[in-house]
Order: sequence, then C-alpha cells, then structure tokens
Amino acid sequence: MDHDQNQSISGLSEKEAKEFHKIFVVSFIIFVAIAVVAHILAWQWRPWLPGPEGYAMIDSASAAVSSFVSSIS
Repeated sequence: MDHDQNQSISGLSEKEAKEFHKIFVVSFIIFVAIAVVAHILAWQWRPWLPGPEGYAMIDSASAAVSSFVSSIS
C-alpha cells in the first residue's frame, strides 16, 4: 500500500489538520457560548422548576391563551 508519510488517514496534511482543528474548536466554543446565553435567557423568562406556589403567572388555560395573544400583538 502506497501511503505518503506526511498525510493521515483523513488525507489532510498535519498543517491542514491543525487548521481544521483550530476552526472546529473555535466554532464549538462559540456554539456553546450561544447555547449558554440562550439557556440563561430562557431561565429568566420562565424558570424550568416552579417555586413553592407553582407557576402562579398562568393559573388556567384561558389565562395562558390571553397572555400569549397579548404577547404577539
């Protein structure tokens, strides 16, 4: 099997592999940062775990519908 010693199994040279890895790591860090910010904002908007009184903001289905309609209009 003729295999160039400067290339890996992926076909990338060491320089290309390092460049790809750098781009991948930076993209992953940006993605995780955006996801963390989105989760924090979602938690502030509506906590995932209710307090001792439950979700007191919406007591019934009609209240939920009216709050939804008022938020989109």
